[in-house]
Amino acid sequence: MLQQLFKFKGGVKPDTNKTPSVQMPIGIAPVPSRLIVPLHQSIGGTPDPLVEAGERVLKGQCIGGPDKWLSSAVHAPTSGTVLAVEERIAAHPSGLPTLSVVIEADGRDEWVERKPLDYAALEPERVREILRDSGVVGLGGAVFPSHAKLSAVESVPMDELIINGAECEPFMTCDDMLMRERAEEIVRGSGIFRDLLQPKRVLIGIEDNKPEAAAAMRAAVEKLGENFEVICVPTRYPAGGAKQLIRVLTGKEVPASKRSPEMGVQCFNVATAYTAWRAIAHGEPVLSRIVTLTGNVEKARNWEVLLGTPLKDLVALGQPRPDTTGYLMGGPMMGFEMPSLDAPIVKATNCIIASSPKLFPPPVPEMPCIRCGACAEVCPHELQPFELYWFARARNFGKTQEYNIFDCIECGCCSYVCPSHIPLVQYFRFAKSEIWSREREKAMADAAKARFELRNEREEREKAEKAERLAKAAAAKAAAKKPAPEGNDDSSGESTVADAPTESEAAAAKKAAIAAAMERARLQREGVQPKNTEGLTIAQRKEIAAIEARRVPLQQQSAPNEEDAESNTR
Repeated sequence: MLQQLFKFKGGVKPDTNKTPSVQMPIGIAPVPSRLIVPLHQSIGGTPDPLVEAGERVLKGQCIGGPDKWLSSAVHAPTSGTVLAVEERIAAHPSGLPTLSVVIEADGRDEWVERKPLDYAALEPERVREILRDSGVVGLGGAVFPSHAKLSAVESVPMDELIINGAECEPFMTCDDMLMRERAEEIVRGSGIFRDLLQPKRVLIGIEDNKPEAAAAMRAAVEKLGENFEVICVPTRYPAGGAKQLIRVLTGKEVPASKRSPEMGVQCFNVATAYTAWRAIAHGEPVLSRIVTLTGNVEKARNWEVLLGTPLKDLVALGQPRPDTTGYLMGGPMMGFEMPSLDAPIVKATNCIIASSPKLFPPPVPEMPCIRCGACAEVCPHELQPFELYWFARARNFGKTQEYNIFDCIECGCCSYVCPSHIPLVQYFRFAKSEIWSREREKAMADAAKARFELRNEREEREKAEKAERLAKAAAAKAAAKKPAPEGNDDSSGESTVADAPTESEAAAAKKAAIAAAMERARLQREGVQPKNTEGLTIAQRKEIAAIEARRVPLQQQSAPNEEDAESNTR
């Protein structure tokens, strides 16, 4: 039975430029002399460093442990010596540094002990933990931790599991070559996802401009006896987007207010399925990935590259031409220019494009918007980019939210068709960053206001308690007064001095007050908890430990002094 296909709104058909990089099989990039492994390579928390400078590590050893459930571990790509755990430039448009582990390779490539597992004999939660600790994330570009996506919504049955092999971005062919050469392992990894989610159907979507990949996947499905459906979808950017592919294969529209699991469907990239199988069946964490090296180079090709490999070591394999002006990470539609040749390859790096004036001409000067509506016609999420542009330019960020700016996936279709050459996506990114910044500032202000109100409440409470204590003390003092003897008819008018406290009573009250103050100080010291201790470096943790070590003898010395103070009041 033929699979019924649906259409998604919008999209464009740019030149694919995929042919040059599929002429040769996947190559194995040599191990560089030095690797720079960022600890933050996925959505979620930053892994905690587990090694320090001077320590020898083995290939596959965990060097960054996940700090939260929505986080993923990081491992040493090869054996060697840790030179430093420090801030290094990251593969990010900002060019800002991130905490990284610098490893000098020893050339031995010695593995840690690997433990292949039979996932069918394990509890589902244990399988998800293994995937988290193996660093398995979405390798289609989003790098969302895969174990989190494998937790199905209990109230919604899973209808379809979609394995995404569309790869719609121009120039990019890493998934295409992976499906051609390692289809069987992709199918086995898809089987792990199928067993965890228990969907009714498993659909493998591949664009129809990849007939060799589709044939390889069908052969692998047949060989393994799986009932997966390999479906060719029309080539149209951005058909590889999760929501667009879900729409094409199932007809389901995933609204912005919901996640796809709430609609009974989940989507994974083919490379993610491949790494999941390697992690479970071979005990291999994610240490490398397939990267397309193409563009203005003599030898365009796909390479299996160790994570942490500096960009300069990878591009040298392609022999860039003399007129190369820079390097894009990702495709020309959604990618960004790498900030430096020292920036490392990370899990999100699926394509490196050497740019030149001939390949990517300088941008034409921006002209005024003519409200032609072409951007709205191609927007796959049915937004109104020209309205968002005006509001973002006017810094009316509230209006951009009313027009659902966060539904924008920054696919670049609107910028691609704009006759005025307006970089619309850049305006949308600016607006989003400003909104996020203001929300952070508002959250900080709200927290400060809450602290201020709590402080005022505490002070008022303490004042009330003090007044109550004074009232009780006055009442006790009045009750302790001795009444005048009956029949005392002393006409002199002099009162008795019975209300004055004795010397022993005053000393006892002073002693009790000092003891109470000492007890409050002790409780306050014990109740103080260190703050801002998340994500500390090893050097900072050592400094804190040294401070605590110096504090202990001081506290021990203060104890006798407090006892002396108490004895002096007696």
